[in-house]
Amino acid sequence: MESKKKILNIALYAGEIMLKNGGETYRAEDVMSRICQVCGIEKVVSFVTPTGMFLSIDDGMEDGYTYTFQKEINFREINLTKVSEINDFSRSFNPEMMTLDDAMAKLKEIDNKKSYAVPLKTAFAGISTAAFTAANGGRPNDAVCAFVIGMIMFLFVEIYGRIEKNDFIRTLIASAIGAFLAIMSVVLGICSDTQYILIGAIYILLPGIAITNAIRDSLSGDLLAGLVRVFEALVISGSIAIGVGIVLKIFGMF
Repeated sequence: MESKKKILNIALYAGEIMLKNGGETYRAEDVMSRICQVCGIEKVVSFVTPTGMFLSIDDGMEDGYTYTFQKEINFREINLTKVSEINDFSRSFNPEMMTLDDAMAKLKEIDNKKSYAVPLKTAFAGISTAAFTAANGGRPNDAVCAFVIGMIMFLFVEIYGRIEKNDFIRTLIASAIGAFLAIMSVVLGICSDTQYILIGAIYILLPGIAITNAIRDSLSGDLLAGLVRVFEALVISGSIAIGVGIVLKIFGMF
């Protein structure tokens, strides 16, 4: 029985890593089911939502065992490297070639793997913002301003994310900061047009992964997860609009 619990813990942990790093709900369910089935457990029921996971196994006997584990997901980020590694692990894992303890150690190694350094991610956030600004018609000086504003916004998102996990408030404040800096750069004569800088700045805040996962989950039949992710994307998009709108309204009054 102890080994069954270990298998459940391994499967649930793999699904948790998949889900909290940007993986789709149907993919997390597939990962958990694969791990249980390759370990000889045939009756497996997995149910995943964006905020919780449930996994049950049953031996099918009238007087047999039934185990049900659940896991709450409170924090999600985007790390597609971990998603890919968990996906590969679920397809290559074989209990005859790897012990359950080694499998758990491998999952912990994947989970604890550090992401890219903050300075590097900040630099690329600035490059992305500048590129979007230039692509939408901004002048070179607008792209330079967008580069700096994009880095400041990303740094705020990173720092605030370590203190508070509320995506709505974090995105609202970040978009307000971007709008304020864009307007001030034009007022000071550094840049020529606010709208091009704003367009480039908000690109890095848009919930692209949430929208993509909502479509993929819906197409895979996970309608509940799809609706939840659509609502999540709408909330984040609304926070961007509110943050930018408040700043524009305040400056418009003066």
